[in-house]
Amino acid sequence: MAMLSDELLLDSYHMAVELMLDHDFIALLLAEIHKRNLETSSESLVH
Repeated sequence: MAMLSDELLLDSYHMAVELMLDHDFIALLLAEIHKRNLETSSESLVH
C-alpha cells in the first residue's frame, strides 16, 4: 500500500485549508497528521 510522505500529507492539508475544501476531507487529513504525531500550524483554521 502506497502512503503519502509526511511532507506531502502536510502540504496537502495546508492546501486543502487554503482552498477551503470540504471540512470532512480536511478532518481526514488532520486525523492522519495526528496519527503520525506531526504538527501543523494551521490546525486552528478547521476548529
